Order: sequence, then structure tokens, then C-alpha cells
Amino acid sequence: MHRIVIFASGSGTNAENIIRHFQNSTLARVNWVLCNNKDAGVLNRAASLGVPTRVFSKKELFSRDFIDFVGNEADLVVLAGFLLKIPEELTRSFPKTMINIHPGLLPKYGGKGMYGMNVHRAVVSNEEKESGITIHYVNENYDEGAIIFQKKVALDANDTADDVAEKIHLLEQENFPLVIEKLLRSRDEG
Repeated sequence: MHRIVIFASGSGTNAENIIRHFQNSTLARVNWVLCNNKDAGVLNRAASLGVPTRVFSKKELFSRDFIDFVGNEADLVVLAGFLLKIPEELTRSFPKTMINIHPGLLPKYGGKGMYGMNVHRAVVSNEEKESGITIHYVNENYDEGAIIFQKKVALDANDTADDVAEKIHLLEQENFPLVIEKLLRSRDEG
């Protein structure tokens, strides 16, 4: 049974979706949700589904004790709306074991400050014909890890940033748990 640890900072809709997907799975389960925001909605979502949570500070994120904790609890680390940059020591501790979902088609619209509505506003501002999601490995740089999966969605000329956000959210909900499952199954196969 693979152990998934989710890092999240916000409302937690992707985290909840992943937790629900693996609730009755024989492949994996989410055994922790770790959060850097004590007021984040993800904490309530996880608790209501029986998944333990831990709130940590930015300083803790850089500590050896925290890295060891994650290492002892996770076979796969999933960033689901986690906004802090992951320290290099942490990414080195989990090569090809830490993944992130980005609300755009990397390498476009990636990097520091490019998350959530910031991405969607930029996509609309540049009159893009499509957007999508990218699931990628995490390395020491924002949004530069190897791409695992991308899914595109067509945009209409009159789409607002909110419209794009809604389309992207649907892609995230449909694909993120399935990509995690496929990744874990491929590890089992060798």
C-alpha cells in the first residue's frame, strides 16, 4: 500500500478529490495532509474524511526533523495547491517522488507568482486559444521539473479568467487522481 502525503495551502478541493479517490483503494491511501496555513479549508476537508493533518511553519519546512517526518510517512508527496517554494534539500530527499499540479500548460505561465488566478488572468490577457493543466515532478525551481502529464482545454474568445479557472478546475478534478494512480501502478510494475 503506497502512502501519499499531500501538501496544500488553500481550500483543498484537489486534496479532497485525491483523498476520496483512494479511500477504498488497495493501491494507495492518503495518510497525511500537511499545511502551512492554520486557517486553510483543506484542514477541515481532510479532518472530515479522517485524514490526519499537520500545520507547519516556513521555518519547519527547512528543518531536518520535518524532512525526516515526510520521508517516514510518504512514498509519494503530492503538492495540491501548495504555494511555498519547496527547499532544495527537500526536493533532493524525494527525487521522482514529489509531484505538483500547475493550472497552465508549462513551460508557459510558470515560475514565481504564477499560480491560480494569476495564471488564468495572464492566459486571458494574452488571448490564448487554449490552456490546461500540467502535472510535473518537483525540483528546486518553480515549475521546472520534468513533465508527467498535460491536458489541454479550448478557450473561447470571450472567456474571462473565472471561466478559464472553472475549465481548469474540471481538468484537475478529472485527471489528477488518475495520473497519481497511473504513476503508482507504473512503479509497481517496475
